Amino acid sequence: MISRPRAETLIRHPEVRAKRASKGDGPGRASFEALAALGHLRMTGLVLMLVATALSTSPAMAQTYPSRPIKIIVSTSAGGITDILARFLGAHITARTGQPHVIDNRAGGSGNIAMAEVARAAPDGYTLGFANTGNITINPYLFSKLSYDPLNDLIPIGPVGTVPLFLVVNAAGVPAKNVAEFIAYAKANPDKVSYAGAGAGTTPDLAHSEFARRSGLKLVVVPHRGTGPATTAVIGGSVQATFVSMGPHIEMVRKGTLRVLGAATPKRMPYVPDVPTFAEQGFPGFEASTWFALFAPRGTPKPILDQLNSYTRSLHEDAELKRRLESSFVDPLILTQPEFAAVVRADAVKWERIVRESGAKLD
Repeated sequence: MISRPRAETLIRHPEVRAKRASKGDGPGRASFEALAALGHLRMTGLVLMLVATALSTSPAMAQTYPSRPIKIIVSTSAGGITDILARFLGAHITARTGQPHVIDNRAGGSGNIAMAEVARAAPDGYTLGFANTGNITINPYLFSKLSYDPLNDLIPIGPVGTVPLFLVVNAAGVPAKNVAEFIAYAKANPDKVSYAGAGAGTTPDLAHSEFARRSGLKLVVVPHRGTGPATTAVIGGSVQATFVSMGPHIEMVRKGTLRVLGAATPKRMPYVPDVPTFAEQGFPGFEASTWFALFAPRGTPKPILDQLNSYTRSLHEDAELKRRLESSFVDPLILTQPEFAAVVRADAVKWERIVRESGAKLD
C-alpha cells in the first residue's frame, strides 16, 4: 500500500497524471493540464533527439565526403586564368580524395550566371563555384538586380592565389620613370596622355578610377573590350597608360616596350623587384588585385568547408603545381576558411566605395 505522500508525488509526474486523467480520475482541468504537460515532455524529447542526430551526422558526413564526383562551376569560359586555376585545384582535390571532378564553365553575365547556379545548388559539397574578386565583391554594386546575393548566398571556402595590378605606360611615348613623374607629365600634357580602359566595372578600370581620385588626374579614358586590347593599344602607342597583371605582359616589360611605374601591392614583387609599390610612392593603402577562390552554397556543413579549405592550402605543397602557379605569375594566398571570409568582407567594403565613387553601373 502506497502512502499518501508517495501517491501525491507520483501524480505530479506528467505521465502518471495523464494516465489518471484518461481514466477519469481527477477534475477536468487537472486532466487537461496533465495531457498538456505530457505533450510538452514528448516534444522536448523529440527536439533533443533531432539535435543529437544533427550533431552526430555532420562528422559522419565529413568522414565519408566525398563519395562521388565533385562539380566545380567556373565563372568564366575555358582558357582564362580563372579557368586554369580552377583546373589546378580540381586536379589537386582528385589527387587527394580519389574522386573525379568535373569543370563546368558557365561564362556570361560577368560571372553572375555561374554563381547563381552555385547559390541554387544543394549545400552538400558536391557543387562548388570557382570565382574571382569581381564576381563576388564588385558585382553586387555594379548590378542593381541580381537573382542571388553573392555575399550571403555563397560561403567563401579558400583562395588559390592572387594576381596584382601594375600601372604601365608606353615606354617610347611617356618619359616618366615613376608614379610622381607620370602624374606631373600627365598634368603638364593633358592632350598627350590617355588611359586604355578594359571595360566598365573591371578591376583595372576601377583601379584607375581610384588612382585618378587620389592623384587628381583627369585622363581621357579610351574604352576597349578587355585587358588584352587595352594593353595592345598601349604597346602600339595610340594610348599611353593602363593597369595590367604581369603574367601576359612580362615579355613586353623585359623588352622595354612597356615600362612599369608602380605595383598596387603591399610589397614589391619578386618578378619585378625594381618596381616600387604605390605605398612607397606616396599612396598608402593603394592596392588592387584579383583573388581566385572556391565557394560553396550557403548551408554547406562546416566540416566539409574545412576539408575543402585544407585542399586550397595543401595545393601549395605540391611542387609541380606551385611551379605552374609561379610561371603564371599567380602569387600564393594561403588562408583558413574564417581568414578568407574576413578578406571577402573587407574587400566588399573597399570595392563598394570605389564602385560608387566611379559611378560604374552595368544595368
